[in-house]
Amino acid sequence: MGRASDRRRVTRVRAGVATAVRPDTVVGEEPLEIRVGGRALAVTMRTPGDDMDLALGFLLGEGLIGTGADVAAMRYCATPDGATPDGAAPDGAAPDGAAVDEDGRPTYNVLEVTLAAGVPPPALEDARTFYMSSSCGLCGKASIDAVRVRGRYDIADDPLRVAPEQITGLPETLRAAQRLFATTGGLHAAGLAGADGALWAVREDVGRHNAVDKVIGAAARAGRVPLVGQILVVSGRASFELVQKALLAGVPMLAAVSAPSTLAVDLAVESGMTLAGFVRGDTMNLYSGAHRVLCG
Repeated sequence: MGRASDRRRVTRVRAGVATAVRPDTVVGEEPLEIRVGGRALAVTMRTPGDDMDLALGFLLGEGLIGTGADVAAMRYCATPDGATPDGAAPDGAAPDGAAVDEDGRPTYNVLEVTLAAGVPPPALEDARTFYMSSSCGLCGKASIDAVRVRGRYDIADDPLRVAPEQITGLPETLRAAQRLFATTGGLHAAGLAGADGALWAVREDVGRHNAVDKVIGAAARAGRVPLVGQILVVSGRASFELVQKALLAGVPMLAAVSAPSTLAVDLAVESGMTLAGFVRGDTMNLYSGAHRVLCG
């Protein structure tokens, strides 16, 4: 398995003077190829760890599945031809043709997903387009219409009601739960909480969309999708793709430490999601769905 962090030598500079050469902890970043039915669906750069949550959350966030029950199994492939880690030699050497790291160990950067019986396989050309678009930015009303067509959950009437202090306390609670960020300073995070403001799932990743996929995937594996009455909190800005992922998982509220984009606000308004931005200290901006926040 890839490493979530590693050590690299750095030269420390202060006031224009090189003061020390020392090792520093750097967040890991490696590609993960997600396959469905033996065919490549997407490749994403991610921090190794919680890869099955990432794959499951990605499939949900693209509207390709509706719940965790739509996936029958997931396994790592060590080689380009699909051989599993079980094919490794007794001495731990990688199978012939395997992708290996500098120490000759399989990287396991390919994940094979098997859909449950009766779940239609994705149209790979369309799915690849969704992936590229959600990573690089979507545009306009056509994008919102596409999400509406693929969405399975109506969140407009979700009964979630929450006190303002439960929302404004989430970023600090999320930061406190970021174990890898504390040593690298280089990760985004996403968490899920109920109306009481208690985080019950947190995931980190070098990519903010990956962090969201991981935490939604963790919820799906626990059988908690759709995420009725839940709040998704993210450590950065609220972009269109994050609102999209939340909507396709049935999340009624998204709280972001930083700003939303125009298209993120448009999708939140269109879907009936509560979108809070600039959630810092005891303040926040409510861009949509203010009725869910019990202000005085």
